[in-house]
Amino acid sequence: MIKADGFDEAIVGFAQMFGKDGFVIVYNASKMVEILMERDEMTYEEAVEYFEYNIQGAYVGENTPIYMFPANLQTIEELAEELDG
Repeated sequence: MIKADGFDEAIVGFAQMFGKDGFVIVYNASKMVEILMERDEMTYEEAVEYFEYNIQGAYVGENTPIYMFPANLQTIEELAEELDG
């Protein structure tokens, strides 16, 4: 498995993709942004931009980690309402 150095606190689990052997690490993307802000003293905007370009945008092969964005029930309900029009 491929790890994102310095982001162990953001690991939420492991996932297996259909048709693939082995597992990949799943990270909480929001927690990764928080880590960048605290550790590297970035603003929220700087941390999001850094995450999107340098972490989420980096393909490192079949074992590239998954970056998930936690949703809460309110967010899911709002999305459902928006999709229903």
